[in-house]
Amino acid sequence: MYAVIRTGGKQYKVHEDQVLKVEKLEGSEGSKIEFNDILLYSDGETVTLGAPQIESASVKALIVEQGRSKKQLVFKYKRRKGYRRMRGHRQHYTEIRIDSISA
Repeated sequence: MYAVIRTGGKQYKVHEDQVLKVEKLEGSEGSKIEFNDILLYSDGETVTLGAPQIESASVKALIVEQGRSKKQLVFKYKRRKGYRRMRGHRQHYTEIRIDSISA
């Protein structure tokens, strides 16, 4: 059994007991969250495709961690001009564990 959910402008194929990192969501560690934007649902035999989403489906998850990813360096450079800029960026993320998928 799996589903395709949309969160943070991205789509994720999820199944029960899966742990994944998504864009930052509101909530504290240990709290439950529910996704209602389900694009596809499969129970192993039949596949239900939403147009654009499945109204009766939902995915329940648990927030495991709120954190920031590793630093990504952004380096700008123009040759022969003496122009150099180095910046860093750390993206916020939420690590979730999928508890149940229902349709």
